Amino acid sequence: GAPMSFNIACPMAERIWIIGASDGIGRELALAYAREGADLILSARGRDKLAEVAAEAGGAEILPLDVADRASIEAAAAAIAAGGKLDRIVHLAALYDPGRIADLDPEKAAQLVTVNLTGSFHIAQVGPRLLRKHGQLALCGSVAGYVGLPQGQIYSATKAGVINLAESLRAERPDVDVRLICPGFVDTRMTRRNRFRMPAIMPADKAAAAIMKGLAGKQFEIHFPHRLTRTLKLIRALPYAASLRLTRRLSRDGD
Repeated sequence: GAPMSFNIACPMAERIWIIGASDGIGRELALAYAREGADLILSARGRDKLAEVAAEAGGAEILPLDVADRASIEAAAAAIAAGGKLDRIVHLAALYDPGRIADLDPEKAAQLVTVNLTGSFHIAQVGPRLLRKHGQLALCGSVAGYVGLPQGQIYSATKAGVINLAESLRAERPDVDVRLICPGFVDTRMTRRNRFRMPAIMPADKAAAAIMKGLAGKQFEIHFPHRLTRTLKLIRALPYAASLRLTRRLSRDGD
C-alpha cells in the first residue's frame, strides 16, 4: 500500500528573557529553564559571566545591558524583537547594600534606587511590547519590601516600590500575565554580605525551582519560603502600634 505519513506536532520551545542571569537566582533559573528546552536570552551587565552561564546552559543568546541605562535596554529590546515574540520575561537584576539608614552612603543609595526601582520601571514599560498576547512579565520584589525592618536600608524601600509597581501593572495590563516574585533569604553573593542571622535561608537552585513552579501556576505573587513569608505578612497586617513594637525589638536584638 501507499506509505503512511505522520504529522506529530511538537510543542514550541518557550522563548524566555532572563535579566540578571549572570549570578545567583538568575543563573540557576537560566540553567533550570535550559534543562526544559527553553530558547533563552540572558542579560546582565557582565558579558563574560553571561557567556559562562550560556555555555553551561548548552547555548543561549546573550545581551549584556545595564537596567539603569534605558538606552541599553532599548537596544536589547530591538535585538529581541527582531527574533520574534517572547513567551516570558523574568526580571531579577538588583543591587544590595546592607546597613542602618544613618550609615548609608548617599550615592550608593541613589544607585540602588536607580537599578532596583527605576530599572524595574524600564522593564515594565519596555517588556510588554516584546511579549506575545498574554505572555508573562515577572518583576522581582522581596519579602524585605513587606515591612520596614532594621538594616533593611534603601534596598527594602526599593523592593516595596517594585511590589507596588507590579500591582499597578497587573491592574493596568490585562493583556499581560504580570507576576511578582518575593523571595526570602537566598544564599547568594549578595546575602553573604549580611552580618545578621538569616532565618529560613535557602540555596539558589531551590529558589529557582520555587520560581519556576510559581510562574507555571496561577498566583500573582510567588513568595517563599512560606514559614518566613507568612510571618512577615502577618506583621504587615498588624496595626502599627503592634508591628513597630516587633520591628523595634528586632533592632535591639540585632537580629
